[in-house]
Amino acid sequence: MSRRLLVATMLALAAVASPLGADSLPPAPTELGSIRRNEQGKLEVVRPPLTTPAVAATPVEAPVVGRAGSQPPSPDGKPATVASGRTIVVGEREQVRSISEAARLARDGDTIEIRQGEYRRQAVVWMQDRLTIRGVGKRPVLVAEGDSAEGKALWVVRSPQMTIDNLEFRGARVAAGNGAGIRFEGGHLKVVRCAFFDNEMGILTSNAADAVLEVEDSEFGAAPRHAGALHHLLYAGTIARLKVSGSRFQQGHLGHLIKSRARESSILHNLLVDGAGGSASYELEFPNGGVAWVIGNIIGQSATTDNPVVVSYGAEGERWPDNALYLAHNTLVDDTPGGRFLQVWSERLPAATEVWTINNLLVGRGIFVPQGPGRHDGNHSVEVATLLDIDGLPFVLPQASPLRGRAKAPGFARGRSLAPTAEFRLPATTLPLPPGKPLSPGALQ
Repeated sequence: MSRRLLVATMLALAAVASPLGADSLPPAPTELGSIRRNEQGKLEVVRPPLTTPAVAATPVEAPVVGRAGSQPPSPDGKPATVASGRTIVVGEREQVRSISEAARLARDGDTIEIRQGEYRRQAVVWMQDRLTIRGVGKRPVLVAEGDSAEGKALWVVRSPQMTIDNLEFRGARVAAGNGAGIRFEGGHLKVVRCAFFDNEMGILTSNAADAVLEVEDSEFGAAPRHAGALHHLLYAGTIARLKVSGSRFQQGHLGHLIKSRARESSILHNLLVDGAGGSASYELEFPNGGVAWVIGNIIGQSATTDNPVVVSYGAEGERWPDNALYLAHNTLVDDTPGGRFLQVWSERLPAATEVWTINNLLVGRGIFVPQGPGRHDGNHSVEVATLLDIDGLPFVLPQASPLRGRAKAPGFARGRSLAPTAEFRLPATTLPLPPGKPLSPGALQ
């Protein structure tokens, strides 16, 4: 008997003598992985990771993995929710070619990677928990072309926790006139490095009292000019918290660049300048008060503005039990005679509502009158012609300016520092400020 035949016979006898039991491992799969074309057009094998379930890049129904309650309880007695950890790849040359198909396959904890390109009529309602959706490479563009989810938006998000990264949303239109790139209806949503252009609303939220929206390093602009509802670039309803940082807003029309009814709003290190041809109303509005932190922003009206006020607080009266506005280290730009850098509707708010204005740089011919009890210190007016254009931002104090490094100590409010920790950089990001550097009035240091 040959050696090869002997080995085969011994293996066969072992298999008969020891059938696969409940605790035995199944044989290793012989399949190496799926075949796809890479970005260079060459065929490659995609192997599933060894430590996570296989890649769910298949047009058939994927098994449910990692649902809450499918694991033993954690030490605190709650069911342990384990992320499925799969990656679903979407692209013209992938097995999954549409975002809507990826949405059908996705489970809690998955990641969806979208290859660069245009994706038309891909309206989706997202409800999976701990979902990450990101564009890979050059930012993929989603074009509505009349499509919408539930007559609301390109994407409707009801995920308990979700991150959307590096995607562009264009052209949302609905019958109600408030078609959004993203309609956020509950949970905690983080939007990073995304863009929203030519939508009736860039991002529009519900009024869910516990919802949290964070927007980082993103771009909003090109509000449509057709008749109908006001087209705000970002509109937060009466949610728990809104945070916007490192983002650019421009070219509004009749609506506002940012409108927030949130209980607490943090607007940090952004560029909210309507720009040439822009005709936004308020650049920044908090119609129901709340606690608003406005630190380190460049906020400016265009010559064709629809409203003479740059920042508005409390125009529609009190909603929240706690109200305060902290406006620190902003560069406010308004060259309209009779315009107002800040309007606080004190008569519509509780008498004890605090308004702090610290180290703001006031550029142009607008009016700035501190309103409400609080601290008002270190605010300075300068002419537009005295500022420099550095890296495309024409709002920088020259080195020889007597205001350089002469800002008042901004201090703290409610235990939170009012000093900027970063400054805006084009196209939409921030640059951290070196600790200990003497501060100047305004946003750009």
